[in-house]
Amino acid sequence: MSASPIEQSRLLEALKTVQDPELHVDIVSLGMIEDLKVDADKVSLTVNLTTPGCPLKTQIEKDVKDALSRVPGVASINLKMGAKVRRSIETEGDLIPEVANVVAIGSGKGGVGKSTVSVNLALAFARAGATVGLMDADIYGPNDPQMLGLKGKPEIQDRKLVPVPVHGIKMMSMAFFLKDDEPVVWRGPMLHGAMKQFLGDVLWGKLDYLFIDLPPGTGDVQLTLSQIIPLTGAVLVTTPQDVALLDVRKAAAMFRKVNVPILGVVENMSFFNCPHCGERVEIFSHGGGRKAAEAFGAAFLGEIPLDVRVRQGGDEGRPVVVYDPKSGPALIFREIADKLAAIISVQTFKKYEQEIVARP
Repeated sequence: MSASPIEQSRLLEALKTVQDPELHVDIVSLGMIEDLKVDADKVSLTVNLTTPGCPLKTQIEKDVKDALSRVPGVASINLKMGAKVRRSIETEGDLIPEVANVVAIGSGKGGVGKSTVSVNLALAFARAGATVGLMDADIYGPNDPQMLGLKGKPEIQDRKLVPVPVHGIKMMSMAFFLKDDEPVVWRGPMLHGAMKQFLGDVLWGKLDYLFIDLPPGTGDVQLTLSQIIPLTGAVLVTTPQDVALLDVRKAAAMFRKVNVPILGVVENMSFFNCPHCGERVEIFSHGGGRKAAEAFGAAFLGEIPLDVRVRQGGDEGRPVVVYDPKSGPALIFREIADKLAAIISVQTFKKYEQEIVARP
């Protein structure tokens, strides 16, 4: 007597017992199940995570296999783990119609390592499997190409600029169009036009995340970007000392005024570990970034140490996330990327839930 065929409905009911640990919703309702097939006693399926490189991937994979193995008749499970980044923004005006999430990285003042964080964070997302772009919006002091070791120039295709590929990300910067010692002396309207061109006249293509490295302060570029595209949110970079924290609070207030969510705070140059004696020295004080995040009601994403490998990587065009991926600073950047991706996923899902409730 042949065994009863396994019904897909029973498999789906079993899968509904598995929840995304961050969203606290079952993976069937989240639409994470694809290509569910049954061949006699063999089950195959794909589970698409809400972000590549999800730190909870192993847990979800185990939970799915455990749930399916409890269904009578299932002898083998062929499970593929994929990822589909949810779209957090609606790009009215079609400046960047294929970009799912736009993350601004800002600070209240210069000299806090914002570009270092921008470059290594973008690379950390790319190494986790996301499609990533990096736009250097610091018109007056564009440093990202140097930090990435870029020497080439963007090409032109169909009257649009093609971002320069490097280490798996797409890069665009004003530095490509300037001589090394040439200053930019522009007023607000020219900055506004440049930002529109860097978005609408660049072939970004399909991106899971576009990171925008902002200039220091709370000026024209920040205001323009908040007006011409919807931002998923902002990450604020600070050093621990009181002077930097005063300025990052101003940046937070500015983003709130233009209705841009603060996704989290990164404390750069948080401490120094002596390579000779191993002693930890808090040169610029410590803990200010965490306190600032608590004051903003935002997540504290992590502490990046003052490390010679990070500095050398930026100066030599050899970012630490790519060239020394197992180092302490590189692992911290990857942890920050994991936290940020999870925050964006949760925020996007909450927005989706609100839209569902609001529908007639």
